[in-house]
Amino acid sequence: MEWFTATEVAFLGLALFIALLVYLKVPAMVLGMLDKRSQAIADELHEARRLREEAERLLAEYETKRAAAETEAKAIVDAAKEQAAAVAEETRQSMLAAMARREKQAEDRIASAETKAADEVRAAAAEAAIAAAERLLHERIDDQAQAALVREGAGELARKFG
Repeated sequence: MEWFTATEVAFLGLALFIALLVYLKVPAMVLGMLDKRSQAIADELHEARRLREEAERLLAEYETKRAAAETEAKAIVDAAKEQAAAVAEETRQSMLAAMARREKQAEDRIASAETKAADEVRAAAAEAAIAAAERLLHERIDDQAQAALVREGAGELARKFG
């Protein structure tokens, strides 16, 4: 007769194995390892959450900086456009002033040339008149009339300077 059946022996071996495991505190070690692993996972999740929050904060900060940089770039472009327009207007004004100056100089030269031409015409007319008067005097005045004119001129000089 057999004292124990194979099933009972297997059960008894399993019970002894479980008792040995409990005696050696294997379940506590397994639970400790599981607790450590669970704590490590919780720490990693906490670190991941912190990193995500920091990344979101940095993203918001960089988006703010980007928006500020875009605004600043737009302001710089607008200022450059205004400055270019001012320079263009200043250049246009200086060109207009230079053209007016040159026009004035040309007008002055023309006026000077007109005056000079008029003076030359007057001088030529005076010379022609003097030459005509001399010719007429030579033709019409005799020696006695010339002597009388010279005496009259000398008398006038003596009266004025004498």
